[in-house]
Amino acid sequence: MKRFETKIRVQYYETDKMGIVHHSNYVRYLETARTELFRDKGYAYDDMEKSGIWMPVLSVSVDFKTPAVYDEVLILACWVKKLRGASIELEYEIRGEESGKVHVTASSSHGFTTPELKPIRLKREAPGLYEMLKSQEEE
Repeated sequence: MKRFETKIRVQYYETDKMGIVHHSNYVRYLETARTELFRDKGYAYDDMEKSGIWMPVLSVSVDFKTPAVYDEVLILACWVKKLRGASIELEYEIRGEESGKVHVTASSSHGFTTPELKPIRLKREAPGLYEMLKSQEEE
């Protein structure tokens, strides 16, 4: 699998009274991993949207393993699980940089649409983006 990785540091406001990352923040971390993957490959979200390609979320699943804590550096990994004509499935792993402990495994699926949310075939509408994502697909 072709993993893309980026790092973030847990901020105080992302934690609860126990100093543990509140579960709602993991979905934000997934978005960070996903947008950085696309940016790294030359397809920033804002450029995609300007060209008329949107990626609405269809589903998100998060499995919590161990808690992440305030000030911990996290490694956010993201990879393409399956690319379909008008949708994509991504998988994620969030782990502590220092400890190596896996905090979360997750998946998300997204459609490819127009700004009016009409599904589009990515291969026809954006062949370069399609080929880049196909080259990143899990084997």
